[in-house]
Amino acid sequence: MFIGLLEAMRPRQWTKNVFVFAAIAFGQRFGDSGAVVWSLAAFVIFCFLSSSVYLVNDAVDAEQDRQHPTKRTRPIASGRLPVAVAVPVAVLLAAFSFVLARAINPGFMVCAALYLVLNLLYSFWLKRVVILDVILVAIFFVLRAAAGAEAINVEISRWLIICTLTLALFIVLSKRRHELVLLDVNASAHRVSLTEYSPYLLDQMISVATASTLMAYVLYTVDPRTTDAFGRAFASVDASPFIYTIPCVIFGIFRYLYLIHQKGKGGDPDRIVLSDRPFFVNLLIWMGIVGVVIHLS
Repeated sequence: MFIGLLEAMRPRQWTKNVFVFAAIAFGQRFGDSGAVVWSLAAFVIFCFLSSSVYLVNDAVDAEQDRQHPTKRTRPIASGRLPVAVAVPVAVLLAAFSFVLARAINPGFMVCAALYLVLNLLYSFWLKRVVILDVILVAIFFVLRAAAGAEAINVEISRWLIICTLTLALFIVLSKRRHELVLLDVNASAHRVSLTEYSPYLLDQMISVATASTLMAYVLYTVDPRTTDAFGRAFASVDASPFIYTIPCVIFGIFRYLYLIHQKGKGGDPDRIVLSDRPFFVNLLIWMGIVGVVIHLS
């Protein structure tokens, strides 16, 4: 049961919480040891919070998960972890998270509270509301990024919000499409809102999210404030050096679309990032360029 509890906490999906570090990276605060400590603390807190949410969500969705070809093996759905154990642990994790969040600052605690409350509303009700369900999941990523900014007391960038929102929408919509195609006629038994979607509608939404993500990122790289912040070490460049990362972003998004449409993937973004070699290498190149630019700036 203990192993089942750890599995239900989904530590592999803690990678989603790396959005907490966006503020310290693009806010050029890696040289501030205090900011690093607070960012790491924020990451740990959101790992606890997300695990709390996963436990509650799996307890609520246990019956629906049993209709899913892969989710049926989850600890609660399979019966390996009783709901009577999962829910109290979720409450304890949430309570412990807020004790730690209070030690950071009030702004961070507000972001953490919004994240938890909206997730609970999503688990019990809002996941059944078409379109709003995907927007809310994208907002969860924005709240992670905003919480990271609050943790180190830097102003949240409008571009950070826009890029995070559009990228998250792209990923969430792709996951919905994968679920719909995979489950086919049984889709409604697993997720009620899937009855309101179709592959064609989701493809249209994904196209909008794809274009929005690329455009937002390109505009961020040429924004005068970005150039002022990161272009000091590259005086010969009219735009910020991040402009050289645009091909990586284009390849990453197109590769993701390829994996969705040609390989039938998209249901597990974390697995795609780590298991698809071209995607992973491209991500490393992007991180390398960004790291060099931030270091030299």
